[in-house]
Amino acid sequence: MSFSISRRGFALGASALALAACNQNGGASGDGEENFVNVYTARHYDADRQLYAAFEEATGVQVRALTGNAEQLLERIRAEGDATEADLFVSADAGNLWRLKDAGLLQNVTTPTLEQNVPSNLRDPEGAYWGFTKRARVIMYRKDAVRPEEVATYDALATPRFRGQIVMRSSTNTYQLSTLASRIERHGADNARQWAAGVRANFARDPEGSDTDQIKAVAAGEAQATVVNHYYFVRLMKSEDPADRDVASKVGLVFPDQTTGGTHVNISGGGVTLHAKRRGRAIQFLEYLTGDAAQNLIAPANTEFPIRPSITPAPELAALGAFVEESIPLDALGRHQAEATRIFEEVGWR
Repeated sequence: MSFSISRRGFALGASALALAACNQNGGASGDGEENFVNVYTARHYDADRQLYAAFEEATGVQVRALTGNAEQLLERIRAEGDATEADLFVSADAGNLWRLKDAGLLQNVTTPTLEQNVPSNLRDPEGAYWGFTKRARVIMYRKDAVRPEEVATYDALATPRFRGQIVMRSSTNTYQLSTLASRIERHGADNARQWAAGVRANFARDPEGSDTDQIKAVAAGEAQATVVNHYYFVRLMKSEDPADRDVASKVGLVFPDQTTGGTHVNISGGGVTLHAKRRGRAIQFLEYLTGDAAQNLIAPANTEFPIRPSITPAPELAALGAFVEESIPLDALGRHQAEATRIFEEVGWR
């Protein structure tokens, strides 16, 4: 099985030549397309490699993945133009996917299988991108300092109760941008600005580190609460490292806004590139990602929630309990991204 062309910090010319070389010996199927698909992906999870292998075993089609961060890949696809070897773009966060759509780098694709597999709130309304896993933006709190009811809402983190007790990652992080973009969609820019300013006033330190670092800071007593994607906590809880499990034991998880608008939910998803040379293969892989086999593999392997209501979440996720999800158009996370950036800058959330 092949997982070729997977690297970080790639050089444009070298990797383009590598993918071109793959084209010369990939072979062709009866439908006229080669038996491989080139995926430019901003996901870097071991679970994805398992998924590529399962897809190849099921279909005989190889997945050739080129990895980088979303900004790198966007600029690469833009620079390559109609010569691109990218068939499918994959990324965590709908905001990243929307940016490629807005740049005119994705094509609209709709099939009965995709429409059946992906709920309407987890896909682009025009078919430019389709979700295949989802993640919740939850509040983590230190058990010995905070009662769960004190962090039942995102709004609570902006109140004087938590002065000097909040840690967050940088506002430039796409998860933060999408979190604020969802608030802009639900409550308007003025409300979003007030919330961001309130949370900023409660910082225990300047933003730094990853979601996992925020959880560790709360567990260590450096702060009392933070906002993270749910799976970072689950990974600590499942870790073979006793120190990670100790961190997880000191914090609690809350799905915020359960009596109001629901917890902010985002996706990992994919879209067929505008100049895909193997469009059929890209659609085939996208349909596979949203189908039963992939949903039962990738969601539990990476402790993400499946997009299919009929798929049972991993036991660790099921143990967290059911929760109310926010209901907003997915493309709002992209449409409001620039405004969210401005608001963060205005309130001094760096």
